[in-house]
Amino acid sequence: MQVGNVTTPFGRRPISLAQVKGQMRTADIKPGKTADKWKVFRDACEARAVLGIQDRALAVLDALLTFYPDNELSEDRGLVVFPSNDQLAVRAHGIAGTTLRRQLAALVDAGLIQRKDSANGKRYARKDETGAIEEAFGFSLAPLLARAEELAHAAQQVAAERKRFRITKEALSICRRDVRKLISAAMEEGAAGDWGRIEEIFLGLTGRIPRTPTIADLQQILEEMEMLREEIINRLEIQENSENMGSNAGQNERHIQNSNTESSNELEPRSRHEQGANSSQTSRPTSEPIKAFPLGMVLKACPEINDYAPGGAVGGWRDLMSAAVVVRSMLGVSPSAYQEACEVMGQQNAAVAVACILQRAGHIHNAGGYLRDLTRKAARGEFSLGPMLMALMRANQDAVRKAG
Repeated sequence: MQVGNVTTPFGRRPISLAQVKGQMRTADIKPGKTADKWKVFRDACEARAVLGIQDRALAVLDALLTFYPDNELSEDRGLVVFPSNDQLAVRAHGIAGTTLRRQLAALVDAGLIQRKDSANGKRYARKDETGAIEEAFGFSLAPLLARAEELAHAAQQVAAERKRFRITKEALSICRRDVRKLISAAMEEGAAGDWGRIEEIFLGLTGRIPRTPTIADLQQILEEMEMLREEIINRLEIQENSENMGSNAGQNERHIQNSNTESSNELEPRSRHEQGANSSQTSRPTSEPIKAFPLGMVLKACPEINDYAPGGAVGGWRDLMSAAVVVRSMLGVSPSAYQEACEVMGQQNAAVAVACILQRAGHIHNAGGYLRDLTRKAARGEFSLGPMLMALMRANQDAVRKAG
């Protein structure tokens, strides 16, 4: 957008909206304000991606700053430098003339410097009788002084984003290593489960990591990788608990047989009903409730559950469980079916299961029967919420991409 022109001996140079905004900023410099020119320069270097400038432009800015005699930028001492292109090229490490002009224009467009043209278009300073500069024509560094705080804030944000990127990347690397080790150990030890399919999911996640990922790419894959890790740990813990219970049952039986034979309980005959009850209690497996996934992941996979929470948003596990009770009734799930799911899965996981069913309500004809089936599988150690949540998260992402 062109908003004006400046007349020079070589024609009319258009002024961009960005340049006009820069002039307005420099007009608001507070009297007496100063800033360390090299601190401002370092901040501009840090925020170069935000400013949209390249390293070559920063080299030219560095050269311009060397022509400013003081370390502190100040209006009182003037802010215009007036080197020739040849002098600038030398201090910018021999940059070519065409490249120099292009990078000077980039600095102007980025709002880091301003042109102050003389009548003949040349850069020079007019001095008084004492040799002090009355007026100078060239490039004004006033934008750097005016934007010193803004550039410092942008540099801090860029540094914080880079740190967050590094932390996320490290977390993903650790999680990948953990999942790889867990899958390999499960396969080597012959643990029950479709580990080939789980390995396919793992390879699919690693294959989605771009060559030059953004932090959003890494965060999404990290969340799914963490869910896969939790899923594997759940499966292995369920199997270990089942094996431990079987081992404990055998140890208890041997302990009873080897205990004091003069015990009145051992000497008294038992009815068949008592023997059957004891036998069923001994052989009946009781598994620990599977671990719950992070609430944030659940809400990303099942956003519709928010509409049924108190206040219209799930703020914690208590809200999720309250919403699940409302949804349970709405979907026609009987109280007994939901109670059984709570006993087998745990209250949090039962609520998550209901949230998943709600999210896929259009594909499930009998919500109550579906929940009972999940409960039976969970009781046998054959079900975990991980795959269901990951599938819903991927479906939501696909829907957002198609809508965009």
